[in-house]
Amino acid sequence: MNKYINAQIRGFLEESDMIAALANVSACINENYDRLNWAGFYFVRKNELILGPFQGKTACTHIPFDKGVCGKCYRDAATQKIDDVLAFPGHIACDSASRSELCVPVIVSGRVVAEIDLDSPEKNRFTDDEAREMEEAAADIAAAFILHQWSL
Repeated sequence: MNKYINAQIRGFLEESDMIAALANVSACINENYDRLNWAGFYFVRKNELILGPFQGKTACTHIPFDKGVCGKCYRDAATQKIDDVLAFPGHIACDSASRSELCVPVIVSGRVVAEIDLDSPEKNRFTDDEAREMEEAAADIAAAFILHQWSL
């Protein structure tokens, strides 16, 4: 557990430009959590998830709502902590090295507008504490959407 990560993220969210703020948030996550191969965002646009700012290996650009861990996160509007992505039905292998995933919805006015997505090459990588930290980050990002009037 990293007791400072959420304070750092809140600092980056003072930036009014969405891309600049979330680029720094993805870098902050990547620097504070070890054993990741991807940390970033997907935005809800035109009835699918579209790649946003991230740190790590190249990624899927478009994800349908009915595919993968990110699609399930969107459909359920709930955090998905997957210990073994190879056992997850419909997993999308954007990076074949990924073995576990944490995906957290950013919800504004009752609808998912974006997702925080973290991937690791290790099974069982993500802890419940990290899931809670990313849920707090998602709530802070949702507040920034409202404060800065970000739109997708």
